[in-house]
Amino acid sequence: MIPVLICALVSLSVADNLDTAYPELEHSRTIYVTENGPGLSVLSEQSKVVSRRGGNATLPCKIHREEPLAPSRKMRIKWTKMTSDYLKEVDVFVAMDQHKRSYGRFHGRVHLLGSSPLDASLVITELTLEDYGKYKCEVIDGLEDGTTVVSLDLQGIVFPYYPRLGRYNLNFYDAERACRDQDAAVASFDQLYDAWRGGLDWCNAGWLSDGSVQYPITTPREPCGGKNTVPGVRNYGLRDKEKNRYDVFCFTSNYKGRFYYLIHPSKLTYDEAVQACQKDGAQIAKVGQMYAAWKLLGFDRCDAGWLADGSVRYPITRPRRRCSPTEAAVRFNGYPDKKHKLYGVYCFKGQN
Repeated sequence: MIPVLICALVSLSVADNLDTAYPELEHSRTIYVTENGPGLSVLSEQSKVVSRRGGNATLPCKIHREEPLAPSRKMRIKWTKMTSDYLKEVDVFVAMDQHKRSYGRFHGRVHLLGSSPLDASLVITELTLEDYGKYKCEVIDGLEDGTTVVSLDLQGIVFPYYPRLGRYNLNFYDAERACRDQDAAVASFDQLYDAWRGGLDWCNAGWLSDGSVQYPITTPREPCGGKNTVPGVRNYGLRDKEKNRYDVFCFTSNYKGRFYYLIHPSKLTYDEAVQACQKDGAQIAKVGQMYAAWKLLGFDRCDAGWLADGSVRYPITRPRRRCSPTEAAVRFNGYPDKKHKLYGVYCFKGQN
């Protein structure tokens, strides 16, 4: 039987939004494909890579071919970041031959590992909280193509948050700003689920990054879904991002800098606390920085102190009488009157 040959003329664009600065990357050519099927496959050595904010990560992507790659062949390699609804993808990096381009907030922070001509692994440097998520490696060689997906996870901690206005006062966009203001990002479901498995129990519903509203329960009780229910993450489903109002679950990771309790001869009002940190060459610390110091560095201090959002909290890793007798936790004293001269202050010195 004589193999069937299919001749097709295709126009291949390197990236959907690639501008005219790289016209040589868009071209037409004749390609022949046999009935024996594709000889190209794309694989990842691991489905998840774990790193930390400020660090680097290498997302593995290897190309396999049944036949050696001819020196004149030019494969297209494209990395995209998948969004929470999986309907959109954000361009990260594209390469063909010597032409390479990074996009958006990834510009200047990504490059191919390039250990061999068939290595399409992506290196991301100076990781941010927003880099967390799933990435797709796509390789196109003529009419053959292959893809693989790799998850980038970050070491960190999920914490529930509501502002001075009180509970259930944040729509989704307010929630995004609230987390960002506290050196954090809105947590994903996977991050909340991992936190629940680690013992997080919180009876107030909060936004997650996919626009859903959920909350984790380890000890079923009234009114947290009922005493006769099983432990788990309770799900309200997707909510109207403009109209509906809830709390939020934030996620933060390692930071570059120093978090500390400022030794001061007297207790402070909120304004005095802000000034005291500034005089020490620092800024008043944020809630996310306290949680990161507590969870990731084991920071322990039995002194209630002001934070940037006007709340008063203190971190305990060693439960003890008069501090936190039953559990390790970031203890929350609420949002007191800012004129009360009753508390110390936690400061943060960042590193450029």
